[in-house]
Amino acid sequence: MIKILIKTLWVLLTLAFIGCITLFVAIAKGWVGYMPPIEELENPNYKFATEVISEDGVVLGNYSSEQNNRVYTSYADLSPHVINALIATEDVRFEEHSGIDAKALARAIVKRGILMNKSAGGGSTISQQLAKLLFTENVASNTMQRLFQKPIEWVIAVELERYYTKDEILTMYLNKFDFLNNAVGIKTAAHTYFGKEPKDLNIEEAALLVGMCQNPSKNNPASRNERIRTNALNRRNVVLGQMEKANFITHAQQDSLSEMPIKLNFHRVDHKEGLATYFREYLRGVLNASKPEKANYRGWQMQKFYEDSLDWETNPLYGWCKKNFKKDGTPYNLYTDGLKIYTTIDSRMQQFAEEAVVEHIQDLQTQFFKEKKGRKKAPYSNQLSQEQIDDIVARNMRQSDRYRQMKSAGLSEQEINKVFNTPEEMSVFSWGGMKDTIMTPLDSIKYYKHFLRAGFMSMDPYNGHVKAYVGGPNYTYFQYDMAMTGRRQVGSTIKPFLYTQAMENGYSPCDEMRHVEQTLIDANGIPWTPRNASAKNYGERVSLRWGLANSSNWVSAYLMDKMNPYELVRLMHSFGVRNKEIQPTVSLCLGPSEISVGEMVSAYTAFANRGIRVAPVFVTRIEDNEGNVLANFTPQMDEVISPSSAYKMLDMLRAVINEGTGGRVRARYGITADMGGKTGTTNSNSDGWFMGFTPSLVSGVWVGGEERDIHFDTMTYGQGASLALPIWAKYMNKIYARPELGYSQEEKFDIPDDFNPCSTKTYDEEVNVGHGLDDLFN
Repeated sequence: MIKILIKTLWVLLTLAFIGCITLFVAIAKGWVGYMPPIEELENPNYKFATEVISEDGVVLGNYSSEQNNRVYTSYADLSPHVINALIATEDVRFEEHSGIDAKALARAIVKRGILMNKSAGGGSTISQQLAKLLFTENVASNTMQRLFQKPIEWVIAVELERYYTKDEILTMYLNKFDFLNNAVGIKTAAHTYFGKEPKDLNIEEAALLVGMCQNPSKNNPASRNERIRTNALNRRNVVLGQMEKANFITHAQQDSLSEMPIKLNFHRVDHKEGLATYFREYLRGVLNASKPEKANYRGWQMQKFYEDSLDWETNPLYGWCKKNFKKDGTPYNLYTDGLKIYTTIDSRMQQFAEEAVVEHIQDLQTQFFKEKKGRKKAPYSNQLSQEQIDDIVARNMRQSDRYRQMKSAGLSEQEINKVFNTPEEMSVFSWGGMKDTIMTPLDSIKYYKHFLRAGFMSMDPYNGHVKAYVGGPNYTYFQYDMAMTGRRQVGSTIKPFLYTQAMENGYSPCDEMRHVEQTLIDANGIPWTPRNASAKNYGERVSLRWGLANSSNWVSAYLMDKMNPYELVRLMHSFGVRNKEIQPTVSLCLGPSEISVGEMVSAYTAFANRGIRVAPVFVTRIEDNEGNVLANFTPQMDEVISPSSAYKMLDMLRAVINEGTGGRVRARYGITADMGGKTGTTNSNSDGWFMGFTPSLVSGVWVGGEERDIHFDTMTYGQGASLALPIWAKYMNKIYARPELGYSQEEKFDIPDDFNPCSTKTYDEEVNVGHGLDDLFN
């Protein structure tokens, strides 16, 4: 009887062994369950967010989907404390096994399976856990499902160990794990919970994150639930204890670190926050752009269709993700392919630009609220009738999300109007922080219209690198980009183009005219007489240099009478102004045309760069997540005017700062640098501009209301010298205070010693030498 029993047991054991072998072979062959193909094991389908990196190596942000905010981190960039904590806690014999830890598995079977001791720990190795993360879509919901799932994980774990080193498996695991709060992967988790890079995590921080790997929702230190935060602390201390047992830390370290409270520097990743938000959103649109199809553009969008078509054909960055393909033939995905976008933005200069915009706009906003306080028509100009304002507000209401949602829900106009005119509790933006208040939705629309907007861009005039880009005062609440997307009337900042046309036609800064009203006849035979801001030097003979320095409309009209407006439009287009709707009228000389800040900054590089205009460069190179360079980007340059004309313009634009409308740069802000510039103000103070440039930096500023009818009613704050110039000056002073950036007030423009600005000859004729593009870079 005993012999029969023994034989039976051996038979059963043999059958069980053969069954296990058969099961594992069946799993490996893909006959049972899911076994990923070799190609997938060798190249797991990881999804990594794309990083946007500044010129000085700072990560400005990333592009990710809502489900994936993972940023790739290499083993070399991991803190050894993270590795030690993970091994000590999850798989202390990690270096010894080949995917399955027999000792841990046996312990789990006996203690958890037979003795039902749930605190005995599991038998899964890090390799098995990685297999589960990578290739198990549906997590087992009960014990039976888990029993069938385990053998599949064992086989995949063994296969992973065949194809990857131990370091690679650890790196893959840490890159894959979801630490919650939109922190997928160790790099994003380190940034989200501690504001650090993974390599900088200390022992207790590493222990805390590794402790979350057991159950991130149960052990989350950022939870508002006190019990969950306590769980996180206790679990961290368990990890520290395991690190001591594995001899990664001493008993003294474990003892002292366990007494420490959890210290977080928590900030959830949000694309609306951080540095260069407007820039990152602009860049996102450029990289993801599709080939423009005319049918997708409405009639009023034909200008946009023209620009997009031009960019698609001539700009390598535009639509890069759609134009370039991976090895498998599919286009790059900005949100999942883990690209690294190396930009031209300098994070320090970007910070200074954003600070300058906020500091000045806050001060301006105080004055604007004071001017509009108690006015029924606020924030709109008193020049409008109440009927006009009511129409504008009604249009704004119809364009709101709230209106569209109610309209889609089937509410009538009467019902919608009632909602918009019913007071309710709400939180609204203010420069002093969010404010809780009670107002009607209609009044909230008017309230937000009060806030002034701004656009700023700064770039190197020689290589086109954009150093700073600010599309508005606060991206969270005012998302329309006024740096590259929005266009506004440029006012007197257009005058240098007219003066350039004159210089190209043989005029000099020293040529004179009598300073009196000028009447021109337009193409329709209608007389046009521009007003001047002042009657300064009325009736006297003044030079063109004086006219530009003091922004005299009469001098501009005098020159316009001598020039061809069609030629002026063509010249402006050669300067990089892309608006096809610019009208070749005599009034063009005063700047009614709408141009973006970015276009104006690019145009003014020609004055700092001997007649060569350089297009903005936003990205220098793109790499994949393994560091392979996929694309390099170089500046696009055009010689738009002769060096002689550029020198003459430089002479006059310096006079704007030294003796003209830009004088407060020196008098109020104490900037002594060799520089040129131009202020600009449009009708009714709707737009304030300042363009300023030094030998190595060209920057432009626009300030105004969201709509042209929202503006200061007086010149005190409404002119370009008050609205926009201070932002430029604050920005430059911040830069000059940091000599390590490489900008100095001692820098001088490179002008030939024998150049004569009063000569009507070109400089080439005077010195009998050519100045082509090749000569300028030799």
